[in-house]
Amino acid sequence: MAATNDWTPTSWRSKPIKQEVVYDDQLAVNKAVTKLTNLPPLVTAHEIWKLRASLRDVALGKSFLLQGGDCAELFSYCNAGSIDSKTKLLLQMSLVLVYGANKPVVRIARMAGQYAKPRSSPMETQPDGTKIPSFRGDILNGFPAEERAIDPGRLVEAYFHSAATLNYLRAQLASGVADLHNPLDWNLGHVSDPDLAERYHKIVDSIAESLRFMRTIGADTAGQLQTVDLYTSHEGLLLEYESAMTRKLRHPNNKFSACAGVPAETRSNNSDSEDEEDESGHYNTSAHFLWVGDRTRQPDHAHIEYFRGIINPIGIKVGPTTSVSDLCELLDVVNPDKEIGKVTLITRYGQDKVADLLPTHIKAVRESGHIVVWQCDPMHGNTRSTATGIKTRSFGAVFNELEASLRIHRALGSVLGGVHLELTGDDVTECTGGSVGLEDEDLGSRYETFCDPRLNEKQALELAFLIAGFQRKGRASVAV
Repeated sequence: MAATNDWTPTSWRSKPIKQEVVYDDQLAVNKAVTKLTNLPPLVTAHEIWKLRASLRDVALGKSFLLQGGDCAELFSYCNAGSIDSKTKLLLQMSLVLVYGANKPVVRIARMAGQYAKPRSSPMETQPDGTKIPSFRGDILNGFPAEERAIDPGRLVEAYFHSAATLNYLRAQLASGVADLHNPLDWNLGHVSDPDLAERYHKIVDSIAESLRFMRTIGADTAGQLQTVDLYTSHEGLLLEYESAMTRKLRHPNNKFSACAGVPAETRSNNSDSEDEEDESGHYNTSAHFLWVGDRTRQPDHAHIEYFRGIINPIGIKVGPTTSVSDLCELLDVVNPDKEIGKVTLITRYGQDKVADLLPTHIKAVRESGHIVVWQCDPMHGNTRSTATGIKTRSFGAVFNELEASLRIHRALGSVLGGVHLELTGDDVTECTGGSVGLEDEDLGSRYETFCDPRLNEKQALELAFLIAGFQRKGRASVAV
């Protein structure tokens, strides 16, 4: 397994750290951390292994990964309307992607914990010239200028907002919100474009026809079609929180099919085994999936030290500054046993750099012997500022990087396993372009993000259709 004898949930403290948080009241931090260590896990070892099995399939080209949600999740997003809109959008997009790829879709939400954000500077300048601490996410401070002091009490607040979000999400899925027998219940919300609506409804009609046929021949697997798995994720940035949420748990018994792919030594049925290390491991119980960002992925620093010891599947952001040697070293450090799909490489180059950088990284990883999930994040490398200083992204640039990544992987005999998107189910105006034709001057209509610009519901669904179209063309060319 990933952990070694010299690893503990807090061994990261002996390493240099980027994006360090300096608290004024260490006693308050200690109190919050103690509280967190005694609270129940938010996710289970069984769920984590189930996701690992699914990501193994993604790495092998048998499934497709859709990951999306807010750039910076706020505590105020913990309400039914916000959770429902993002959930339904991810379900709609996955339905389109299933149609395009003709393979299962693994769904991971940037939800129930995406409360910490890296910043390029610890201070920011206000319009009047004054400087205040940067907003670093609700887990650390508030967005209003008067709430910028780092508050240790927010660590515990983050847990309870995550728990409430996850509880409601699970309840909705268990209640049939994802039932494929009623896909029209996944209403299109703010999507009023008739072309998008028509294309979506054609897919819905196709599924309905298939279900009618299955009922006719007595093969209606209703139980399997009434819900889906939707996993949670966030950037593992604030290590005080992540290590406090790390638990040593027994690995699930091998009677659970979710544990397909668990190394044999971890699947013993002997509950009295003398080798406790083979029976248990350290799980981050704050989310099913965590990733380390482009700013904190140094192989010899604190974040990678923490990530190398947890059982969860993990992601690593890969950008223009990622050298081939660092990339291979990172994989060896966090996944020394080369477990298939344990690591997701989230590439974020920018549309102008992907053609030069991605082929080199694909070849290096292949030669290293690691089999990873390749996932494209076409958002972060394509951020720009308007003439008036508003941060935005172009829908065209986002799709260009994504399409280039799909083509490059296919040309090299590799598999682009998924996409990683910042999106919202709300009708915001934060990214330009798309069929709606948003321009720079339109951004002020509903520019609501507290960090990076997100695709709105219409743009996100349109992007899913474009991906699906590319995948269907690829399948047709292979068939020929």
